[in-house]
Amino acid sequence: MCGRFVLIESLRAMQNLFGYSLPIGYDERVLDMSNRYNIAPTQPIAIIDAGLDGIRHARLVRWGLIPAWTKEAKTQSLLFNARSETAADKPSFRTAMRHRRCLVPASGFYEWRRMGAAKMPYYIRPRDGSTMAFAGITETWLGSGGSEIDTGAILTTSANGLMAMLHDRMPVILDPRDWDEWLDCGNRRPRDVAHLMRPAADDLLEAIPVSERANSVGNDDEALIAPLAEPLTVDVKPTQAKPTTDPEDEPPAQGSLF
Repeated sequence: MCGRFVLIESLRAMQNLFGYSLPIGYDERVLDMSNRYNIAPTQPIAIIDAGLDGIRHARLVRWGLIPAWTKEAKTQSLLFNARSETAADKPSFRTAMRHRRCLVPASGFYEWRRMGAAKMPYYIRPRDGSTMAFAGITETWLGSGGSEIDTGAILTTSANGLMAMLHDRMPVILDPRDWDEWLDCGNRRPRDVAHLMRPAADDLLEAIPVSERANSVGNDDEALIAPLAEPLTVDVKPTQAKPTTDPEDEPPAQGSLF
């Protein structure tokens, strides 16, 4: 699952990376979510989506999806994650999966490992320090009194080799080459992008033991991600090259009859 994450990237760097534009009249300072070290459900998160014209746009939504058919937002369970295997069929996520897929920028996320009675937080990030994009979905809830809330959720999948040491789930991390395909809700239905919702490569990430201060959502500073020990990693062995010829096809050595 993904219950806390980090976004360090500056607004300008994010705009260069994701190539988005801002809605007309939108104050870009509102979208500046940089240097956030402990983003939690119910807080605003930055997302990038695309219209029918294919142009990417960035905006803020509340982390915790409220289905459009919900009568009272206060009674709705906090849907901050959606299982990728069933999201296309679940009433809570089905419409958003079809029409409102998005990217959720992140520098890393937290997961916890039980150590006896304690739970040790780990900060999981790309080993090369790059910014990730989680697969997300959004929904706009309209209240009876005219109130409007933009909300979102992050999709999860089964754990890769690294994450299996900590948890059986992880957020869906989209390869940059797949961003356009994921955002293309006009031409690609959920079944057309199902192959993108897979565990990340085992060697993409590292898991860094960090301070238990990360356990509290009230803490939000750079010290939360300071390493306490060497990170957990998984190295993928290169595929052994296949012989270009079958030994049985080689001619016998000189002096050999068979």
